[in-house]
Amino acid sequence: MERLKKIVKISVDGIIVNILLVIFKLIIGFITNSIAITLDAINNLSDALSSIITILGAKFANKKPDKKHPYGYGRVEYFSSIIIALLILFAGITAFRESLLKIIHPEKAIYSIVSLIVIFVAVLVKYSFGNYVKRQGEKLNSKSLIASGADAISDSFLSFSTFIAAIISLLFNISLEGYLGIIISIFILKSSIDILIDTINDLIGTRADPELIKKLKKRILLYDEVQGVYDLTLHNYGPNKIIATAHIQVDDNMKAKEIHGLTRKITIDIYDKLGIILTIGIYASNDKGKYKEIKQYINSIIKKYKSIIQIHGFYVDEDENDITFDLIFNFEESNEEEIVEKIKKELKEKYSKYNFYIVIDTDFSD
Repeated sequence: MERLKKIVKISVDGIIVNILLVIFKLIIGFITNSIAITLDAINNLSDALSSIITILGAKFANKKPDKKHPYGYGRVEYFSSIIIALLILFAGITAFRESLLKIIHPEKAIYSIVSLIVIFVAVLVKYSFGNYVKRQGEKLNSKSLIASGADAISDSFLSFSTFIAAIISLLFNISLEGYLGIIISIFILKSSIDILIDTINDLIGTRADPELIKKLKKRILLYDEVQGVYDLTLHNYGPNKIIATAHIQVDDNMKAKEIHGLTRKITIDIYDKLGIILTIGIYASNDKGKYKEIKQYINSIIKKYKSIIQIHGFYVDEDENDITFDLIFNFEESNEEEIVEKIKKELKEKYSKYNFYIVIDTDFSD
């Protein structure tokens, strides 16, 4: 709830700042006959709209889970970020078109020292506020605020180009508004595309943050009974809701009650310290007596293949004479099945008594 309050407050501040800038720029644009300043004022209106979208998105994303959406509504923030990115894209296209028209059909603007001061102050306000919003967005892990901040910074560069064009117009009687507008509009377009790609990647599902994975594994391995952490996957259901699954390897002789107690302590600890909802599965170590010899032999075979990142989940079923384990290949390998068959054949030659079942696993996290 505290996060929501901060996002709403920053967004309301953004609405106020942008409305004030709209008023000032429209007045200056009218006085100076500058289409660039007038367009900049209209662009600030779209920024106010971005702040409204951020508020609506954050409030909706904060809704409690229900039967239809048991994971909550956190991902709504990604959609609001996409809408803001599209607004930035539209602003960039509009700026490019109007700048091009300004080059083809130049109109002389009439600037004064007062108008220049107002434009420069607007640039400083917009840039400072944009940086503030972007930093707060990163701190609160809010894609919408980050997008709004990036939008404001882009706008400040557009306003700065108008300021430079105004100075050149006063000093040399040359109109460069259109040319500078073209350059700045390209930067705005790039910014919107970057935000879109980043947000769409989050919706598709990207590799988990290596630093977060490192912290998570380190935390789990603090428990003496845990011999290894495998199959760690993270599912993101919004900026602040992560559900994870993992397998931990424990001694063969641990009892169900002991394992239950261990996993319960770990899941509570991970939620308290990292805010991650973790579900844990178990692998028995299977590394005593003859099992240890088989395991070592498998490891010696695996070393021949550079594309194999890891082996885990080794298990021997003496009743059925089955041996199973998982292999993780890097994403560059395209012949996993062929390699698995080669490994099976080599193992069967040495341990003909057993049937070997190899599961090809995915390299979800570091």
